[in-house]
Amino acid sequence: MSIGWIVLGLIVVVAGYAVMIYNSLIKNRQLVEEGWSGIDVQLKRRANLIPNMLETVKGYMSHERDTLEAVTNARAAVQGAGNANPAERSKLEGLLSGALGKLIAIAENYPDLKANTTFLEFQDALRMVEDEIQLSRRYYNGSVRNLNVTVESFPSNIVANMFKFIKAEYFELENEADRAVPQVEFS
Repeated sequence: MSIGWIVLGLIVVVAGYAVMIYNSLIKNRQLVEEGWSGIDVQLKRRANLIPNMLETVKGYMSHERDTLEAVTNARAAVQGAGNANPAERSKLEGLLSGALGKLIAIAENYPDLKANTTFLEFQDALRMVEDEIQLSRRYYNGSVRNLNVTVESFPSNIVANMFKFIKAEYFELENEADRAVPQVEFS
C-alpha cells in the first residue's frame, strides 16, 4: 500500500509541475500578444502622422515627387499588411522608415520648411512615436525571448510540444541602416 501512495504522490507532483509549466507557457504567449499589440498601436500612430506631414511638405517640396510617392507607397504597403507576421511587417516598416528618413534628409534643403511650425510639430510627434516604437519593440522581443526559452527548455519543452506551443518571431529590421531611427531634428 505504501508504494501505491508514493506512486500517487509522484503522479500528483508531476501533474502539478506540468500544470505550472502550462500556465507559464500561457502567460508568456499572452505577453507576446500584448507586446505585438503595443507595437501595432505605435506603428498605426506613425502611419496616421504621415498624411498630415506630407500635406505640410508638399507645398515646399513639389519637385521632390519621387520621395513623396515613396513615403506614400510605403505607408500604403504597411497599412495593407494587416495581420502580417513580424518578419513581413518589419520588412515593410523598414521600407517606411527608410522613406521617412530620406524625406526628412531632403527637407534639410528647404529652409522655409524647416522653419514651418506645423512641420516642426510633426517632427516632434514623429520622434516621440519612433521612441515608443523602439520601447514597444524591446518589450515584445523580451516577451518573445521568454516564451521561446520556455518552449525550448527541458522539461517545459515536453509540455509545450504536447499542447502545440511554438516559438514566436522576433520583430527585427533586416537592413542595418533601417535600424537607425530617422533623424527628425533640424539644427
